[in-house]
Amino acid sequence: MTEKANIFSRVVRFYADGFRHMTIGRTLWAIIIIKLVVIFAVLKLFFFPDILGTRYDNDADRADAVREALAAPPQP
Repeated sequence: MTEKANIFSRVVRFYADGFRHMTIGRTLWAIIIIKLVVIFAVLKLFFFPDILGTRYDNDADRADAVREALAAPPQP
């Protein structure tokens, strides 16, 4: 067990040291994270509206709608 923990801790330490000593990499990772947040926020707002929240008043009605949609046979 200590050997596995030792390997795990060595891998974690390896990546932690790598991220700690980065200079330009930090900026690149920050840009990547910001881009992902913006992309997913835009997708959620404009392409995935809360249809269940607007069409049904309570959780029971929403659950029934989802159950019916999952149990319905696929349409050709």
